[in-house]
Amino acid sequence: MFQPVSFFIGLRYSKSRSRTGFVSFITFFSIVGILLGVASLITVVSVMNGFEGELKKRILGLVPHVLISTKEQSSFEQWQTLRQDILAISHVNHVTPIIESEALIQSTKTIKMVQLQGLTPTLEQHNIVTSRMSYGELTDLDKHKYSVVMGESLARDLGVNIGDNVRLLLPNKTVFTPMGRMPMQRTFILVGLFNVGSQVDKDMVYLTNESAAKMLRRQHDDIRQLRLYLDDAFNADQVIEELKQGFPELNFSSWKSSQGSLFGAVQMEKNMMGLSLALIIAVAAFNIVSALVMVVIDKRGEIAILQTFGMTRANIVKIFISQGMINGLWGTLLGVVAGVLLTINLNSLISILGLNLLGAGSGAQQLPIALNGLDVLVIAIGALSMSFLATLYPAYHASKTQPAEVLRNE
Repeated sequence: MFQPVSFFIGLRYSKSRSRTGFVSFITFFSIVGILLGVASLITVVSVMNGFEGELKKRILGLVPHVLISTKEQSSFEQWQTLRQDILAISHVNHVTPIIESEALIQSTKTIKMVQLQGLTPTLEQHNIVTSRMSYGELTDLDKHKYSVVMGESLARDLGVNIGDNVRLLLPNKTVFTPMGRMPMQRTFILVGLFNVGSQVDKDMVYLTNESAAKMLRRQHDDIRQLRLYLDDAFNADQVIEELKQGFPELNFSSWKSSQGSLFGAVQMEKNMMGLSLALIIAVAAFNIVSALVMVVIDKRGEIAILQTFGMTRANIVKIFISQGMINGLWGTLLGVVAGVLLTINLNSLISILGLNLLGAGSGAQQLPIALNGLDVLVIAIGALSMSFLATLYPAYHASKTQPAEVLRNE
């Protein structure tokens, strides 16, 4: 079978058993180092992608991706028509009216600060809360006048359950009473509980837009904000730029104003962990330098003979690049296979070993994992690139061999 001469000789050198034990050890160490680095990087990146996906689903599923309001903080004249116009914009999946305000919620046990959000339940069926209801449904808000839905964690802190009454108070909205100026307040019945599994379970209280408007002493159709659900929350900037061109009279804000720092920190941690593991691969790959330099020294006589037979310096360079890349290829391929298998079976392995990676307070020990084929490809290409760079100096050093000088001493 035809094989390029340089590759054939490099393959023979990589299979050679006549090399010293120390050179064999370094070669083995470099292959294992690349294997472990690639496998670890694939696993860590997949877990970090999973955590990022969970954050997007649990936090950005509740926080408005894009929020639209009028510049004068007045109500929209015809928000239904505006809603249809915005739905025609790319990346916008849903548009719903909301009323937001800070409030205090009081039970017989305690009082807490919460974020009040009025919504239209029939338009919020795609909301993550709808799929995470533990008791009742979000549409139960329409069935009971002056009713609320809250997170299980908040209900537990307040000591209330389904059917119990709670009191909502608006400290920034006051009314005159015989007792003097008092915050606007009203008693509501708890009709539903949700469990998203994030901090919003303790902070968010839902009620209908009509109830929220009455609490704020507005008309029931006094809608001042529209919430946009996008196909991907990270398209928010692109959508806002398009909205500004079509609706310059409106104000726009995105989730980045409230949650941007959190996702920035997650991305930075992901990058730093990736860099740390990439350095492990780099160290292992550059062990190829040591192994190849020793092989070059050991094969000086053979290199000189090949040159006397007419082999050019370029062919000599290709021999040792081939030998080093074979080692790098073995380490990368085995690392990719090990990394993918470890990632797929990571939760099973954690369960078998009885590890508690999420803390004693967590129930199910299931790590969120998102294995991305593109990430695996980038990691593999990166490892092969490092291996290639590691072969350049030894290969160049071999090509500088002087046949006459070497053979004279043989």
